[in-house]
This record gives sequence, structure tokens and C-alpha cells, in this order.
Amino acid sequence: MLHGIREGVIAFDPRGRIRLVNDEAARLLGLDTDMTDDDLDAVMPAGRTADVLAGRVEGADLLTVSGGRVLVVNRMPTADGGAVVSLRDRTEVELLGRELDSTQGLLEALRAQGHEHANRLHTVLGLLELRRYEQAAAFVTHAVGDHRSSAEEIAERVHDPLVSALLVGKAVVAAERAVELRVCARTRLPDRLVAPRDLVTVLGNLIDNALDAAAEKRGAGPFVEVELRAEGTTVLLHVSDTGPGIPPAAREAVFTEGYSTKSPARTGSHPQTAPARGPLPHGRGIGLSLVRRLAERYGGTARVTARPGGGAVFLVTLPEMIMPTPEAAELPGAALSTAGGTR
Repeated sequence: MLHGIREGVIAFDPRGRIRLVNDEAARLLGLDTDMTDDDLDAVMPAGRTADVLAGRVEGADLLTVSGGRVLVVNRMPTADGGAVVSLRDRTEVELLGRELDSTQGLLEALRAQGHEHANRLHTVLGLLELRRYEQAAAFVTHAVGDHRSSAEEIAERVHDPLVSALLVGKAVVAAERAVELRVCARTRLPDRLVAPRDLVTVLGNLIDNALDAAAEKRGAGPFVEVELRAEGTTVLLHVSDTGPGIPPAAREAVFTEGYSTKSPARTGSHPQTAPARGPLPHGRGIGLSLVRRLAERYGGTARVTARPGGGAVFLVTLPEMIMPTPEAAELPGAALSTAGGTR
């Protein structure tokens, strides 16, 4: 019966040894169903997933990421001192939720644009009623030119349509929050991405995180700056903000599943002190972990450091994210280099 259900189940004896792994748990965690009498720490890599399974992290409906899958874990002690752990795959729900977040972001961008256009139309109407036709024409020309130049500037530097559309939409959302979204002059990205949706996921999470941080810290001229560059087949991504920054002691923990110190009353998303306890709402404490997991899936890295002048800089490398040009693919050894990339 346990091997037939669609929920992962692992049973432990009082000494912490594995007594049962059903088929679904083996699939979700990459384990063998016959590894009874094995110690958990001997078959699982160190990290949050192992800590949650072993009961070193307490709570109900704990989120963790294993092999790119988002899992919900619950552990129940048994009368003999052992424990039974259940695993539910939340990956598809998480992906759907993030697509919903992207759609919501687009709606917010459209709403902000509609509000902005309404204000401009009122201004034009006022100028026309005052018979200041030349000023009205100049105002329209200037307003249209600003929006077009911003979108064209992004499109000239970022040739992938999904990534450039994300940047244009996020720029509108940033303006609505009184934060300037800058695209670094060094940004250059060709239209040869292996998986543009993965890059959109990474970039969208980092920009949202940076916008929250920049909007949280009060001050003059808050901004978020994005730099996207291609070096061979590797994408280099830097997202910096003028927010409160991240203390050195927390710079590794921010990429841990479930790590968040945001309270419901706060809008900032940079953790400051300690991991959140208990179950987390959707989207809380999981975005940066997915960023790192996606980077590691491509054999890359994700880290954070301090920005000169205050704030944080997230640096992500995504090897083998760009398809080589036909000329490069014909060079000796190019095929071996591409085939050897970590995915």
C-alpha cells in the first residue's frame, strides 16, 4: 500500500536508521528503496533537506528543495522512538504560482502604464483647452519619445524577447514603486539562449528581491541596476540595489530554503538576522534558493556581496546557457566542451 500511494514515505527506527523508503520518496529524493538499515546522513548530502528529514528542523509543512524539486515535508514521531516522514511534491504548484506571479506583475505594469497614460491625457486635454497647441504637441512628442527610447535601449542590448520584455515590464513596476530600474551600459545578451525561461526565473526573482529592498530603505534616489553579459557560452548576471544590504554572516543563509525574516508588515525581502520558523506562506523564503539551485543545475554559482555605498549585489553565473555560434561549434573540441557542461 505504501509503495502504491503518490506521497513519499520514509520510516526511521529509534536510532535514526532508515527502515522503509517507498517508491515515491525514492523518486523525489533520488534514493534506493532497498537501503534499509542505512543511516540518513550516509545516503543524503548535508543540507536543509537532510536536517528536515532527520528532525533537526522542527515545524509542520516545511519547505525544502531537493534535486530541483520543491517538497513539503512533515515528520511524526512514533511510539517506539522512531519517526515517519511524509513528502509531497509541490514543484508544479510552485511553478504555477510563479507563473501567476509573473502574470500579476504584468497586470501591475499595465495598470501603472494606464495610470501614467491617463495623467498624460489629462495634461494634453488641459493644454488643448488652454489653446496651447505647440506645448501640447511638444509634451506628447517628449512623452512618447521617453517610453520608446527606454524600450528600444533595452531591446538593443538584450536580444532575447522574453528577457527584454521582462526588463521593460519590471521597469514600469519599479517606477510605480518610486524605484529606478537601470540597465547597465555593459549589458549585452545575444538571442541564443538555451533555456530563456530559466533565465527569466532567475532574473525575475532577483529583481523582485532587489525592488523590495530598495523600496524598504528610505532615501533619495533608490534604484536597482541589472547587468547581463555573455562570456562565451556563459551568462553573467549582476543585480544590485540601494537597500539595507545583507550582513556578512547571513550571505550564505539567504540561499537556504525557508530562510526569511520578513514579517507580514514588512515589504523588504533581504533577511537580516535569523531563519524564519514554522511554515512559510507561498513565495516566502524559497525564491533565492531556487535561484541558486538553477545556477548549480547549469554548473554555475549564485552569491551575494555588499554594494559600494550601501546595498547588496547578487552575482549569478550560468555556464552553457548560450548556444555557441555556428563558427565556434565547428572549431575542434567545441563539441566536447558543450557536451561536458553540467546541467
